[in-house]
Order: sequence, then C-alpha cells, then structure tokens
Amino acid sequence: MFAHGQTVIQYVEKLAPKVMALEGDKIGLHVGTLQKPVKKVMVALDVLESVVDEAIAGGVDLIVAHHAVIYRPLKHLRTDLPAGKVFEKLLKHDIAVYTAHTNLDVAAGGMNDWLAEAIGLENVEVLDVSYRETQKKLVVYVPHSHRDQVFRAISEAGAGFVGNYSHCTFQTDGTGTFLPREGTNPHIGETGKLEKVEEVRIETVITSARQNAVVKAMLAAHPYEEVAFDLIPLENAGASLGIGRIGKLPAELTLRELALQIKEHFSLQGLRVVGDLDAPVRKVAVVGGDGSSYVSKAVFRGADVLVTGDIGYHTAHDAQADGLFIIDAGHNIEKIMKEKLAAYLRASLHDAGYASEVVASNVHTDPYQFL
Repeated sequence: MFAHGQTVIQYVEKLAPKVMALEGDKIGLHVGTLQKPVKKVMVALDVLESVVDEAIAGGVDLIVAHHAVIYRPLKHLRTDLPAGKVFEKLLKHDIAVYTAHTNLDVAAGGMNDWLAEAIGLENVEVLDVSYRETQKKLVVYVPHSHRDQVFRAISEAGAGFVGNYSHCTFQTDGTGTFLPREGTNPHIGETGKLEKVEEVRIETVITSARQNAVVKAMLAAHPYEEVAFDLIPLENAGASLGIGRIGKLPAELTLRELALQIKEHFSLQGLRVVGDLDAPVRKVAVVGGDGSSYVSKAVFRGADVLVTGDIGYHTAHDAQADGLFIIDAGHNIEKIMKEKLAAYLRASLHDAGYASEVVASNVHTDPYQFL
C-alpha cells in the first residue's frame, strides 16, 4: 500500500510543524495536489529544472524541498521562459512540490541540529530563540479494552514528551456513566438505558504544535461514537526553539583546522574564512543558509566562530571588529537535509507499513564554482 500524499506531509510536519516557521516564510504545498497516492518521494534542497528532470526520470510523485519553488510573486507563467518551464514540467507529470524551510531550520532534530552534529558540537543549545512551545494537558476516558490502543496512538502522534522521555502518561481506573439517546449507535450499551462502564482516565501532555495530530489519532483509535476528552492549557514552559545552534568542539582546534574539516566533511570546493587562521577556537555557532543577520547574536553568545553562508563584505568587517571569526561555507551546506530528511521519511513510512519509496536528489544545485 502506498502512502497518501497528505500522509507523507503529516510525517514532515511531525518533525517540523508549520507553526515553527518564521513569519512570512513561503512554506507548504506550492505545486500540485496531495490528494493522491504517492509511490515515490524525492527530497531536494532546491527545485531547479535539472531537479525536476531528475524527478521525472525517476517516476517521482512528490518533491519535498527545503527552498521554495515559488519564492517571489509570479508576474506571469510563461512556458517559453526558464521559470515557466519548471512549472510546466511539474504539472504535466503530476509532480507535487511541498516546502519545509524555516520550520525545518527551527525544529529539534532538524536542519541546524544536523549541521551541529556534522561539525561535532557538544552541549548544543539554540542560538536565537524564535519559538516557545505552549503545552496542554490531554485527558481522555477509554474503556479498558482499548486502553493500550489509544495509549499507543496518542504516543506515536507526539503526545507524552517530557524532556527526553516519551510515552509519559498517568492512568487511573474509574467508572464512566452515559445514557445513549435516540438516534445513537453506542459501542457499549443500549439506546435508552443508563450504562456504567469501567474505564481508564489517561492524562498526558501535548504541545500546541502537535495538538491536531494527537487528537486525530486519539479519535481514530477510540471505540466510542462520542469521545469524552479535555484539553487544558498549562503554564508549564515548553521547549525553546529557534534559528541556529551553538555548542563546543570536543577539543580546541585552530580556525584553519576547523575550516579544513568542514571543507572535507561537506565536500566543498572552497570556503571563505574571516579571522586569524592560527587562532584557537572551541565555541562554535552554526546557522544553515544565510546567517548574516545572526552575527551579533553569535557575538552576544560568546562564540569564537560562526559557521554559515552568504556573509557580505561589510558584515565580515563588523564581525572582525567584534572579534568573531567566520567560516562562510556557503548556503549549499544545507544539502545535508536531503539524506537526513529522506532517511527520516523512509523509516517513518516503512514503520507504518507503507511501500512508498523515498530517495534523495543527486543533482548538485550550488551555483558557485571556485577557480
């Protein structure tokens, strides 16, 4: 059985909920429809014509991309121009395009965590908080026969996370009463007769970002025609998430050594470095993509060096004046998301019993070359 397009995206949004995206970011479904079975998914950094050609040749039904295929407002859709050809090919071959951008950057276990892990950082923290999770308590009453079924469903949908612990609930036994009125079709009991049923009260915590998914999973797993449940706002502080990460290297390196390690690990032709190449570095900030607006934050957080891309000339001077080293490895180091997100989706779909194939794009989309 192949996964429905919307099912694939539910897994994407479980990792990177849309609510985490920065304001105004162009995320979500850009082209096509998710209302179809998906035999093959391709994860891509950019949606260029060469990437679309790769998708067509590979029989791909859905592209999950990091960078938006529609970023600037379209003034026309001419198929005799490069941009129009991309959309023409996508539509002719029924290939949908979905974008997860800053929500994937912000997400725990997403883009910036992948980069921090690749660099080898320890004791990693968020560099610049942009999203604070709010929490709610979910309370649901379940007959004993379906206790485990509902418990598993809500846990797998994202309920019950407390720190690094999952599946956290509190369960108590009790007696539920109800009287099915005319027109009902009760799972237990008879219409017009007061019933008393031994039930279990399951309490757990959920984040607002996961609320819809958890409630949907709970209702699907619950046997009752009308489910009794409560959603109670909590004042407990949830996780603080945001753009970039900051942490420490396992051991001190020179700026030159770190730059060369990054160059090798990300298979780069070259990179730009600001600072004394022989100076020691230990505390490292990393921002995937364009990190020019996070230089001051890296300075404030005490980083020795910022690893990012798209640093401008005057921004480099400002960093230099503030004593912050920079390794500009380019925007394209975000290509790490292709294999990482593909592996996550592949495992998620396989575990759910779907036969849909997930691949990472092999097309190199960095426009820059070094001579």
